[in-house]
Amino acid sequence: MGGVDVPHDRELVGHSDADVLLHAVTDALLGAAGLGDIGESYPDTDEANRGRDSAEMLRGALHAVTQAGWRIGNLDCIVFLERPRLAPHKMEICRRMAEILDIEPEQIGLKAKSGEGVGPIGREEVIEAQCVVLLVSS
Repeated sequence: MGGVDVPHDRELVGHSDADVLLHAVTDALLGAAGLGDIGESYPDTDEANRGRDSAEMLRGALHAVTQAGWRIGNLDCIVFLERPRLAPHKMEICRRMAEILDIEPEQIGLKAKSGEGVGPIGREEVIEAQCVVLLVSS
């Protein structure tokens, strides 16, 4: 999650490494710059993307955004999950994402919200992530 191994008795499943937070950040960067989305850049129909490291995809998106004349102002991220609790891992996740994005951890807001036992999040069937990014002309 966010490029950090967060211990849990379940694992995320996806075509790539399924890092839902890094995927949300990748989509936010690409979208804010008008460069499409993660599925266009890294389609799950391409076998080269099977098991791909989400940090690699995020770096690719950052490169495209930078080439388009933008730099990151800040990120605001929310992860929706019942378990595991992210509070003990938030600083490490922010540091890792900042390292990938070549920004300061203070430029990243990270919140975690539980489903409080309700719906697919509360039943631990899914984890969702959202991210809003502020891009600044460079």
